[in-house]
Amino acid sequence: MTQSTGLDLNLLVALDVLLEEQSVQGAARRLHLSEPAMSRTLGRIRKALGDPVLVRAGRQMVPTPHALAVRAEVSAVVERARALFAPGRDADLRTVVRTFTVLGNDSIAATLGAALLARAAEEAPGIRLRFLTESHVDLPHLRQGTADLEVGVLDTTAPEVRVEPLREDRMIGAVRPGHPLLTGELTPERFAAAGDHLTVSRRGRLHGPVDAALAELGLKRRVVGSIGTFPASLFVLRDTDLIGMVSAWGAPLASALGLATFEIPLLLPVLTLSLAWHPRHDADPAHAWLRGCVRDLVMGWQTWEPGAAAR
Repeated sequence: MTQSTGLDLNLLVALDVLLEEQSVQGAARRLHLSEPAMSRTLGRIRKALGDPVLVRAGRQMVPTPHALAVRAEVSAVVERARALFAPGRDADLRTVVRTFTVLGNDSIAATLGAALLARAAEEAPGIRLRFLTESHVDLPHLRQGTADLEVGVLDTTAPEVRVEPLREDRMIGAVRPGHPLLTGELTPERFAAAGDHLTVSRRGRLHGPVDAALAELGLKRRVVGSIGTFPASLFVLRDTDLIGMVSAWGAPLASALGLATFEIPLLLPVLTLSLAWHPRHDADPAHAWLRGCVRDLVMGWQTWEPGAAAR
């Protein structure tokens, strides 16, 4: 590539990979360079930006605040350059070498990960997938470029972010096989009083829509704990008499552990599963492929029906 204002634009490609790998060794491997050569490139980037870019923190290297601030812009410029020099939108995905970061609740990786990795291996073997779980705080991951695609029930998004609703879902109950709650008619009163409850909240909340629905009926349940992710909560439910929940599309996770699932006898909010991405990826064929794969897999999930899981 040519130079502009004395800066070799190839440094942008190197910077993009360095920020993605957060490792000189990993970036060298990706760019087919020796580690000393990659270290020299990092030195040139530091000089050009007037910033350390990556600094050591223990055994790892972490990006500086300035590097995080420019990461999304760097990624966008590199992607536009790739698109400019690509032979066309129908370029063979088997030749694409990329790493995509998918953000979502752990249930997304647990239910989607195997099929998505298998499809990538078949259709685009040069694409690597990195699944990140949701944080307890809302951060602009898509805008900053720390994630390429968000999947799940989206609480908040930046104004410029593209959001594509995929399907509706709902919460269902989950308990160990043989739990007393499974015998007899399940009413709101029995659901509230049948035992102690476990919530799932990335923010550690001990109450939620279920408690609001019970309160409207003059009822209250006893919540004794909160778990950050649904997959982790299912292991707790398996080994206790606690009453928990899982999304209907996550029911196979409960079934795999032998848990029983049931319809919750309350009027709860409908959940909308969506995709979200930054518009800088709109015209990127590889990102469009990723969106299409996730869309196909989510839309293809079998709908949960009462009695479908072990009892």
